[in-house]
Amino acid sequence: MIIVKTKEIRELTTEEINKKIALDKEELLKLRMKQATGSLENPARLRELRKEVARFKTIIRERELEKVEG
Repeated sequence: MIIVKTKEIRELTTEEINKKIALDKEELLKLRMKQATGSLENPARLRELRKEVARFKTIIRERELEKVEG
């Protein structure tokens, strides 16, 4: 349940970020299943994970654009 700060994400390599995205997506899937069965204890965690994945993807996209621009 640790919220990752953008500064910390920027210090990671792209490969590490991709691994974290995969882990978060896996956790999201598990939480969605719990939500569907009605046993989800912390629904706010779904939103946190979605935002965290978005942060990771934003940093990756910024890096891609930097490579293209120079």
